[in-house]
Amino acid sequence: MTFKDTFSLAFRTVRSNKLRSGITITIIAFGIMALVGIITAITAMEQSLRESFSSMGANAFSIRYKESNIRFGGGPPRKDIVKKQKGQKEKTANLNKIIKKEDAEYFKENFSFPSAQVSIYRRGPGNIECTYNNKKTNPVVTVWGGDENYLTVNGYTLETGRNLNTLDVHSGRNVCIIGSNVAAKLFGEHPEKCIDNIIRTGGIPYRIIGLLKSKGSSGLVRQDDIIITSYNSLERLQNISNTFLIGVMVGSVNQVDVAVGEASATFRGVRKLSPTDADNFVVEKSDKAAEQLLSILGGVTGSAGAIGLITLIGAAIGLMNIMLVAVNERTREVGLIKAIGGKKKNISQQFLLESLIISLLGALFGIILGVILGNLGAGLLFHTPFAVPWLWVIIGIFISTIVGLLAGLYPAMKASKLSPIVALRYE
Repeated sequence: MTFKDTFSLAFRTVRSNKLRSGITITIIAFGIMALVGIITAITAMEQSLRESFSSMGANAFSIRYKESNIRFGGGPPRKDIVKKQKGQKEKTANLNKIIKKEDAEYFKENFSFPSAQVSIYRRGPGNIECTYNNKKTNPVVTVWGGDENYLTVNGYTLETGRNLNTLDVHSGRNVCIIGSNVAAKLFGEHPEKCIDNIIRTGGIPYRIIGLLKSKGSSGLVRQDDIIITSYNSLERLQNISNTFLIGVMVGSVNQVDVAVGEASATFRGVRKLSPTDADNFVVEKSDKAAEQLLSILGGVTGSAGAIGLITLIGAAIGLMNIMLVAVNERTREVGLIKAIGGKKKNISQQFLLESLIISLLGALFGIILGVILGNLGAGLLFHTPFAVPWLWVIIGIFISTIVGLLAGLYPAMKASKLSPIVALRYE
């Protein structure tokens, strides 16, 4: 009896017991679907986050008055952290000291690192509506106040129109650059016609001077629902941040660490810190926010694995019980195979192959459903791109193979040890 014959017999047996095989395949499929589905959704969100937070390139960093903190839910915020080096003391008079406009402008004038571009900006109101004639946007627009370098440092590109210039910044006149989503909502199929039109934001009229190219928005990060004006003009709006931010972009990734050191030294001078005082500001590289969110998502991966593992343990027990029932039902068949020359190896192979076929069919359906549902859920909620977690697909197949082998091992050994005489007389 060849392996091909054994496999063919095992497959026909699985196919002939449709209800029993179908229930077991479904249980295994649900376990794999839970594992692969959650991991697929996480992979899609990670991919979206990495694309979204690449807005400031790898050769950029920012200076803030305190460490940024991204958190989900309504838990209490973390206390601000001021790091100090050994031998330094905290300058308590300056803890949590915001960055004023004068400080930011002084830094911009005095930071002389080669090929560096410095941008001063400030966050304005978020989740507001913008109106043009009888049209208005959804209340998801964020206003930023920047300068002539804001677009470059933050990775934006103009589709049409012009950038802010120094005259716009110093005069504080009401001009703005709008994101592609804002333009599409207010100007329909011809967003390029937005230039020189007047829109109202927070009750203040702004003349549009530029339209941004789309960077892609998601439920996690909205980069196209944005309006950029000068930081002096921003002061006319309500609910604006009380601190300025400083963005720095250098010529290459290799220069970042050196530039960070020089920027820290320059800003320590702005803060009037002595050599023994700890920094009362933070320098953050552009990928910090993404790494914070990715670390949170990484914790969900372990939970997904636990859910899938528990379901698969239950499926393995169910599969073993079904195979033991099959041994009892087919005792006479086993005796007949042995009577015509079948060996223990052939019997054990048949039952192991039946268990593997059921387990791998469950894995196949589970992986397909998991990838579809994971992408569907992440796409609907967060507008993420399609993703396939290939590593976890391979892991799912491997786990299902182990489940099939372990679940079929004992029944296969039990069947192979049956005496042909006793088996043929079994009623």
